[in-house]
Amino acid sequence: MQVTGLSVFSDLGPMIVLLALLGQAWRSLRFYGRRSFLTMLGMAWGITTLVMLHAYGVEFEKLVRAGFETFGTKLLVVSGGRTSEQAGGERTGRPIRLQLEDMEYVKATVPLVRDASPQVDQEYLLSYGPRSQKFRVYGVYRVYGRMRRMETGEGRWLNEADEMQRARVAVLGADLKERLFADRPASGESIRIAGISFDVIGVLRKKVGFAGDEDNRVLFIPFSAMALLRSTRYIEFVAELQHGPVHKNAVKQIRARLGERLAFRPTDERALGVWDAEQDMDEIRIITGMLKVMLAVIGAITLGIGGVGVTNIMLVSVMQRTREIGLQRSLGARRRQVMAQFLAEALLLTFAGGALGIALSYFIAWMVPPLPLWSALADNVGSEGDIVLRIGWQTLLLTTGVLCAVGLAAGLWPALRASRLDPVEALRYE
Repeated sequence: MQVTGLSVFSDLGPMIVLLALLGQAWRSLRFYGRRSFLTMLGMAWGITTLVMLHAYGVEFEKLVRAGFETFGTKLLVVSGGRTSEQAGGERTGRPIRLQLEDMEYVKATVPLVRDASPQVDQEYLLSYGPRSQKFRVYGVYRVYGRMRRMETGEGRWLNEADEMQRARVAVLGADLKERLFADRPASGESIRIAGISFDVIGVLRKKVGFAGDEDNRVLFIPFSAMALLRSTRYIEFVAELQHGPVHKNAVKQIRARLGERLAFRPTDERALGVWDAEQDMDEIRIITGMLKVMLAVIGAITLGIGGVGVTNIMLVSVMQRTREIGLQRSLGARRRQVMAQFLAEALLLTFAGGALGIALSYFIAWMVPPLPLWSALADNVGSEGDIVLRIGWQTLLLTTGVLCAVGLAAGLWPALRASRLDPVEALRYE
């Protein structure tokens, strides 16, 4: 039985008292070494589970958001529709078709729109030598590449001269290039689109994400050159917005301006199709945030089970040391001092297990290989789209907070029980 006079602590400074409590807690845990070690293992397993699940949730969220941002986040895609409300005596069901002049009108009258590009697409037969296959061709302006974050891995993107001269030039998606050219360089080569010859001036870097599957398999030509393949009278356009939370206002203004110009009600959502990248990003944030919270809760429950083990061990310790507590109280130890002693033991046991669990988490993170996500969906052999487990400061901060809460909760009941023992009855305990 260990006996320590705690009454002398009241005359010492707070730091000395804390060090004395921790020293006494350490000696007590060493006295029951095997039991303490097994309890620490339970806490270590719980904290490892919490760290790993939360870290995977954080990295999954980052990767999903990065994959979505490959399309571009400050964009609206505006397309014509069909009216469902009467406006100015016009019948319902009237088709609304956008033209290039409508896009320019929006750029001129909606200050929240920074830039815009028409987008006209259709599937055509592409040929290179003996190889031919159907792919989708997009006619766009030069600014489309900046707005959509198009980066070339070979050659260049479209420029202003290509548009002005109606140049028959093309930029290929990464997958399209591989199917037509395999391992050969594509820049400088000539392909045929619906029988018309176009010179390849660039190849896009392979995209990984929501936009990657589409952008990797298409071909981009100047909007003016698209008129060689089909009519470009009616278009849809991509609008780039100013920075800041302006999407809702921009959508309202675009509907209002085009409603005045094309004679439909701004409230008629079917008359004008507007796809908002930021709105979809908000939904992605909600989904991934809920998933991250769910994983953290599962980890916290596992850690809580370890905390129950700490509570059981501390209750057993109180029972076994009842006479020791009675002797301490008879020598002048106060209730709060006895409570602090057992609470310090519980916290030391908890944090020792937590430190072991965090060290184990880093070891597992170092050992576990990346988990495929976008790279698997895009058939990419690289690791750009993989979930690489990294334990960041957010995870460590959450883990520390949960660990403190579990340690206090696990040690509070046994500490209260020890402090409320009657000294006389405790001395009589066998």
